[in-house]
Amino acid sequence: MKILSAQDIQKVDRYTIEHEPIASIDLMERAAYKCTEWIVENYTNDKSFHFVCGTGNNGGDGFAIARMLFQKGYKVSVTWVHFSLTFSEDCQVNVELLAHIGLPFQILNEDNQIINFEEDCIVDAIFGIGLNKPSSGIAKRAIQQINASTSAVISIDIPSGLMCEDNANNPLDGIVKAHITLTFQQPKLSFLLPDTGIFVGEFHVLDISLNQSYIETLTTHYYFLTTKDVVKLVPIRSKFSHKGTYGHALLCAGSYGKMGAAVLAGKSALRSGVGLLTLHIPNCGYDIVQSTVPEAMVITDKYSSHLSMAWENFSIFSAVGIGPGLGTNEETVKFVHDVLHSYTRPMVIDADAINILGSHPTLLEKVPKNSIFTPHLKEFKRLLQLTNDDFSSFEILELQRTWSIENQHILILKGAHTSISLPNGELWFNSTGNPGMATGGSGDVLTGILTALLAQDMEVNKAALLGVYAHGLAGDLAMKQHGQIGVIASDIIQCLPMAFEYIKKASV
Repeated sequence: MKILSAQDIQKVDRYTIEHEPIASIDLMERAAYKCTEWIVENYTNDKSFHFVCGTGNNGGDGFAIARMLFQKGYKVSVTWVHFSLTFSEDCQVNVELLAHIGLPFQILNEDNQIINFEEDCIVDAIFGIGLNKPSSGIAKRAIQQINASTSAVISIDIPSGLMCEDNANNPLDGIVKAHITLTFQQPKLSFLLPDTGIFVGEFHVLDISLNQSYIETLTTHYYFLTTKDVVKLVPIRSKFSHKGTYGHALLCAGSYGKMGAAVLAGKSALRSGVGLLTLHIPNCGYDIVQSTVPEAMVITDKYSSHLSMAWENFSIFSAVGIGPGLGTNEETVKFVHDVLHSYTRPMVIDADAINILGSHPTLLEKVPKNSIFTPHLKEFKRLLQLTNDDFSSFEILELQRTWSIENQHILILKGAHTSISLPNGELWFNSTGNPGMATGGSGDVLTGILTALLAQDMEVNKAALLGVYAHGLAGDLAMKQHGQIGVIASDIIQCLPMAFEYIKKASV
């Protein structure tokens, strides 16, 4: 699913109005109906709603939803925020329709600056996606009163005061902090970034039937990864296949005290369909791995506590993953150097292998092109040798995308909406996953999944997209079984087979 800029979304609106054809007021009615439908499905009519509406089209959406809920028997009150003396035509029409059905509203202006909230839920419809400067004046005052309320907050299309893309120069005290955002047609980029996504809450994309053919003609760097994008990527198994059909993966992982990382990566690789798996580990982990991952073969290093010497014959492996629990011992640095010197196919690079590349940048040149890097934010900053913490999420995003283009590698930046930058300049945000996955070992599981998919001869970009989506989906399934607080990395592994089956069945 494409993620469009505010300007492109407005183009789609205009194109739909001109070519469906449909009057703009009727398109607003369609959007309002979709929001009303969602609210009715999720709230009983004993709940009360206070609408806070602006003077533009977002305000018009709010007035229309208020009218529809009122007509369905909901308790509705409305405040009209007069931050401008100019009203959009469609907003004015919906104000008149509200008056026609006898639903009164109060006006918030310089003479009347207080809103009294006693309702269960506030519906925010002050500013829409067209906002291009920070909120101010009476509108900002209304936003701050919403945020001070104890009511649940639903924002229409976008939380008022938030901009669609870059909010680096947008003061945070002028943005509505929503619990739920009902957005139209496509998610907005700012919804998916850590420093602005906190204002969005849980967002739901409502299809208001904007012209899909025109959307397909628009170019963007950003995409939202959904089941539809990966449904045809899950490997289909032949009746007459055997273990050799599905590749032989090598995972180089573990050090003294961190053998769990090797175990988790190994188990997740096996649960992701690899035919054969070898774990290269320090000698201290031999008994641990042989007893906990009996399906894997084991190579042990001469050292007990860390890896120091690379396997001599890499040609037998169809994929290599390196990094989980590895440590950054000086001899391990040499080990990473030797692996990069010996293996020429795309590989998966995680955790301490990334940290080693960050502190030894000349090694980056030896990494096979189209390899997959899987850092969290701190590892990403080490990789890029960023010493300044004053980067906005949007700036980090552009650094990530540029890095993938310049180095011709895939970079998976792990987080709430894990972002996957590809060498062609595309950047995908994952739609699966939950806060329960913020637990030790979750990243090791992802490394195992990706290595297994590469071993099965999957094209690298597709392996990255499918691996991240399946990882998050397995986490969602684990959350349903154990709750967010109780999820551990092993639970994610146990749910991987169900995740892959769910994706496969989505195509039926």
